[in-house]
Amino acid sequence: MSALKIKKGSSQHSAYNLRPTFSDTVESHTLAVIVDNEPGVLARVIGLFSGRGYNIDSLTVAEVDHQGHQSRITIVTRGTPQVIEQIKAQLGRIVVVHDVHDLTVEGSSVERELALLKVEGTGDKRVEALRLADIFRTNVVDSTLDSFVFEITGTPDKVDAFADLMRPLGLTEIARTGVAALVRGT
Repeated sequence: MSALKIKKGSSQHSAYNLRPTFSDTVESHTLAVIVDNEPGVLARVIGLFSGRGYNIDSLTVAEVDHQGHQSRITIVTRGTPQVIEQIKAQLGRIVVVHDVHDLTVEGSSVERELALLKVEGTGDKRVEALRLADIFRTNVVDSTLDSFVFEITGTPDKVDAFADLMRPLGLTEIARTGVAALVRGT
């Protein structure tokens, strides 16, 4: 018995029951990482994810500052809030990383993705594919007698919705660029 006359483990307020109240909810986050544009940088960033078992849903990389030789890596990943914080902290420790922004947390952002979809079909399926493409404001970038290649730009959800509608109409191939994102406002 302790000096306070409380039996060990008998209270819900025991030190043994003080568990952290971490969230188990898996969330999707868009991270913008500014890095030096030099060989091996992308491998280091991606190695951080693969080495720790984190998944990347989308990855976009391009040089954004030619004078300063810097690139922007936009990564969409999923995890609990604790995992996302750990990813951001570990990214920030990589020497060639200049800045890490969590666009999901920093406020509203604009996210866009480009996709090319090849749809093969004739007759009514062909007409229906063109009708749906018009509704989604896609562009026909190639056309043959038995297929179309549509170009669609929008949120990942819009691209997913268009692809889902095209599957029964003869979707045979899809190529996606990955998400490009910026924070809105100042």
